[in-house]
Amino acid sequence: MQNAKDSFYMALRTRLTAVNPERTILLRGAVRPGILVEEAEAPFSQLPNDVFVLRWLGLGVDMDLGSIMAAEQCEIIYQTCGTQTFGGLDRGRTLSAMDEELAAMLKPSFTPKLNYTSAPPVAMRTQVFWDEPGFGPTVAQRDRLSRSATVIVYSYQEQGE
Repeated sequence: MQNAKDSFYMALRTRLTAVNPERTILLRGAVRPGILVEEAEAPFSQLPNDVFVLRWLGLGVDMDLGSIMAAEQCEIIYQTCGTQTFGGLDRGRTLSAMDEELAAMLKPSFTPKLNYTSAPPVAMRTQVFWDEPGFGPTVAQRDRLSRSATVIVYSYQEQGE
């Protein structure tokens, strides 16, 4: 399932760059698109603001098909304190903008599956696809608003995976 997880992340990262090229994060001295995979980064004491964080939750496998299909739930967490320009009073608008960005990044709901263990990545025979996102409620914590959305990401297992 790692190839599918990597392909999903890279598709969202590329789409975020098109949807909002200004949403970036400075991480380990490099400016990157404002999306990251929690398990691939050093632990955070607090999740970063104004960034999409992908968290992989649970794996399921259907072996009753002609090919094995794996599915893993992905939670996408994001939060904001608003902007300094408006003293944080625009945090609701900022969260809504992130909702719209995420919805745009998840369309279309498929991407080619690539193997990223080599450079350049190698195209595989199948695609990665996912269902409609389920957006959770807005959570207010002091000066911060946050939300999470979940999607199930599907992939057929290929030989050698």
